[in-house]
Amino acid sequence: MSDNRLRLAVILGSIRDGRFGPTVANWFVGEAAHRDDILVDLVDLADVPIGSAAPTMAPPPDALAALRELTPRLDAADAFVVVTPEYNRSYPAGLKNVIDWHNTQFHAKPVAFVSYGGISGGLRAVEHLRAVFTELHAVTTRDTVSFHNVWEQFDGDGKPKDPQRPAAAAKTLLDQVTWWAQALKDARNTSPYRALNTTR
Repeated sequence: MSDNRLRLAVILGSIRDGRFGPTVANWFVGEAAHRDDILVDLVDLADVPIGSAAPTMAPPPDALAALRELTPRLDAADAFVVVTPEYNRSYPAGLKNVIDWHNTQFHAKPVAFVSYGGISGGLRAVEHLRAVFTELHAVTTRDTVSFHNVWEQFDGDGKPKDPQRPAAAAKTLLDQVTWWAQALKDARNTSPYRALNTTR
């Protein structure tokens, strides 16, 4: 029997030591697990030797083996959720590396965001990422999940202290990203998407 569930890649964008990202990402994956219309793949960029900066647009030799496993996972996804912190009013450099090393994997697919940080909740990172994904012919969803002063929002077990509000925000995000995922998947199957500017 074929599995008709939509494939959702949840990309954990922080690779720093002591990062809070796994707590946020694992919570979100738990929320997504309540749904029976999606299959979640948690993509932790800490497992890929992407580095914090790259001298060229091409991945360094030590990243090639890992990318041979990562790229097919991104290619198979019908939709993406990027879990990102905010570093100095923007998103992590390592996350940008992975985005830059891929292109067609994001074409005509939806991207949603779960952000976290201090007083801004990572929303400035999200606004920068919207422009980047637009360049890659992706569609970003309007609603996000954001955790302001994130270190105060979770208990010692990695659960939100106020679970109802983030759960409601996660449901709205998932409703939107799955709607777009199905619509764009149907459109790609009917008429393959062709991008004119695919400069790497």
